[in-house]
Amino acid sequence: MMEIIDPKKYGITGKTLIKKVGNSSYLLEIKRKSRLIMADGKKIVDKVIQLRAIEGAVKVSLETNAPVCSKTIAFLKSNNIEVIVS
Repeated sequence: MMEIIDPKKYGITGKTLIKKVGNSSYLLEIKRKSRLIMADGKKIVDKVIQLRAIEGAVKVSLETNAPVCSKTIAFLKSNNIEVIVS
């Protein structure tokens, strides 16, 4: 069961793709060619905070096809965000 959620419901820009994967699991999908750096990581955490403010304590994963800086991966994991690089 995978349902695409309207990001505007959470006050997030329309460019962000949010998928509901299970009852309490969400997936943020970022498709781009350039590297994800710490500035991007902070923006992702802000989006997850907005999502969790409405949905409660849900599991959130980030899926991306872009390379991710190792410090950014550690930062996201410290904020309970799983990183999936496809």
